[in-house]
Amino acid sequence: MTKAGKGRRDIEAEVTARMIAALERGTVPWQRPWTTSGIMPTSATTGKPYRGVNVWLTSLAADERGYSSPYWLTFRQAEELGGSVRKGEKGTLVVFWKMLQVTDQDAPEGTKNVPLLRHYFVFNLDQCDGVTLPPRFQAGPREPIEVGEAMRGILAGYCNGPDVRHVLGERAYYSPSDDRITLPMLEQFATAEGFASTALHELTHSTGHASRLDRFDRNGEPQHFGDERYAREELVAEMGAAMVAATYGIETSFDNSAAYIASWLRALKDDDSLVIRASQQAQRATDRIIGTSYEVDAEQAA
Repeated sequence: MTKAGKGRRDIEAEVTARMIAALERGTVPWQRPWTTSGIMPTSATTGKPYRGVNVWLTSLAADERGYSSPYWLTFRQAEELGGSVRKGEKGTLVVFWKMLQVTDQDAPEGTKNVPLLRHYFVFNLDQCDGVTLPPRFQAGPREPIEVGEAMRGILAGYCNGPDVRHVLGERAYYSPSDDRITLPMLEQFATAEGFASTALHELTHSTGHASRLDRFDRNGEPQHFGDERYAREELVAEMGAAMVAATYGIETSFDNSAAYIASWLRALKDDDSLVIRASQQAQRATDRIIGTSYEVDAEQAA
């Protein structure tokens, strides 16, 4: 993405600083992107789940401050729904892209669109009084699901996905040259959640194949632990796996080791734009796996 002024860089730095602070205290923001209700962070006005880095920003704030509601809205939206944000409550930053048309004599039409990162603040429903949500938003907590059944549905629904095979061994990996995922035998996993976490991670890698999202030219193939490009692609895979799991209500058990946290920290400290860019790529990967498409608006755009 093209850098476009100091304001955008400041937003990127602030978002990155939030993620770094969480990692430094041992919290991986993209490992549990939902509330105690089992629902993804959601706009209280559109009913659409947040997308991209906004998933981590809102879920991290909910975790830190103890919010139980999955619903978020702006100060004005709270008033429009008959209530108000309580005095002294702190908003949570979310971001979106705004396209700015600028003159470019080299472009076919004489202009080009330059993406600018913008932000606004939202409040959790727990920070509000008197807000009345539409009835369709007032469902109870999500019912527990059977992980194996959910994974079978995900694998079956991944249109033109890779070949997936199980072999007796300890390695799980995706091979771009063969477009194949290799996983240990099901009985080798201690829990169904462990299998789901591993399989979803490799499924997200597979979306980078040239026949799908063609991401590896930008991220590099996931081969060498500690390498910068490896860290970038691994971040996309972790985020994408968490997004898919949260969409289906699957509890996950991702690697939370010091080595992985250290690799995320190195990568984020080296590149302020990484977490937003990786979140965008993870969202596209999630959409590709589960076959969803969205008409993106400002609240979901980043």
